[in-house]
Amino acid sequence: MNIGFDGKRAANNLTGLGNYSRSLVLQLSEFFPQNQYFVYSPKVKSHGQISSFFKKENIHLMLPRKSSLLWRSFGIKKQLKQDNITIYHGLSNEIPIGMPSSIQTMVTMHDLIFLRYPQYYKFIDRTIYNFKSKYACRHADHIIAISEQTKNDIIKYYHIDPSKIEVLYQTCDDSFKQLIPQDFKEKIREKYSLPQKYLLNVGTIEPRKNLLAVVRALPAIDPAYKLVVVGKKQPYAQKVMAEIQRLGLEERVIFLKDIPFSDLPSIYQLATVFVYPSFYEGFGIPVIEALYGKIPVVSATGSCLEEAGGPYSLYVDPHDFTALAKAVNTILADPDLAERMKEGGLSFAQKFNTPVLASQLMNSYRNMILPA
Repeated sequence: MNIGFDGKRAANNLTGLGNYSRSLVLQLSEFFPQNQYFVYSPKVKSHGQISSFFKKENIHLMLPRKSSLLWRSFGIKKQLKQDNITIYHGLSNEIPIGMPSSIQTMVTMHDLIFLRYPQYYKFIDRTIYNFKSKYACRHADHIIAISEQTKNDIIKYYHIDPSKIEVLYQTCDDSFKQLIPQDFKEKIREKYSLPQKYLLNVGTIEPRKNLLAVVRALPAIDPAYKLVVVGKKQPYAQKVMAEIQRLGLEERVIFLKDIPFSDLPSIYQLATVFVYPSFYEGFGIPVIEALYGKIPVVSATGSCLEEAGGPYSLYVDPHDFTALAKAVNTILADPDLAERMKEGGLSFAQKFNTPVLASQLMNSYRNMILPA
């Protein structure tokens, strides 16, 4: 079977949807090598992480045969037919317009945050996102939602028949699933001058991620613990910095940026607690990364994060930084609780393991092409 994918992010992005796209295709290529996987992208980024992905024998980079600004939405269809694609999978909320009936279409919907929190998006951006997402949900033969929360949002905002939507969770990169030797972690600690005791927050520094809540909780948390933040700064970071200064926390908050992906698992596993009080997520891969690293997680109610973190993580209202501080202090003060969270979290994370998710997705593909 020839399976095609929207590969713009797989071929160009080194975080987020890029990692998701490459991980998904790699899973399939390794566990189901009898198929051919065609990754369509208007261009490709020169980077080792991406070039190694395309070295797999059954993963093929497909660039436009005729250059066009609208190739991903229109021009790609002729190419898909020429390549004898059986199923085309839009990996990030969109599919080409007017797909031929001979090709089955699937779309992965990550979230509809632009509808729940429109204030975080420019008008033109959310208009485009809404058009593409609505079209994909209404015209794809099958929809993959990455969480029950996303499925519920698709039903609520686009009035899609629930029977058309299947929840298939995501996983994180396999590098987070290996416990790093202590001597290597200490080299990473030295490389970034990391403290002996710290809380960790990972994610773009933007309003939705709610880093302000962590900063405001910090004065009530044991002062022996610093806060390490890994993420790209957006304008919201200025508010965070102002709050840090107002609270006199300049010596307790450390910002890291442009961290090589290979160093990130060690930074997780050196942390004492992972804090992720996001207002809203489609899923929350950083939570999975922490669970695999045996790091206790404190996260937020109100979206899908309880699906990702499971019963061995703690959850607070994202507006309540006092509750956030209390949850962190509860873990710091109770080593037995911390150990139960580590072991239980790791056990829970196995439901997101690569072989499980790859098999679920391949079953979805097969069901699409079975005679009715």
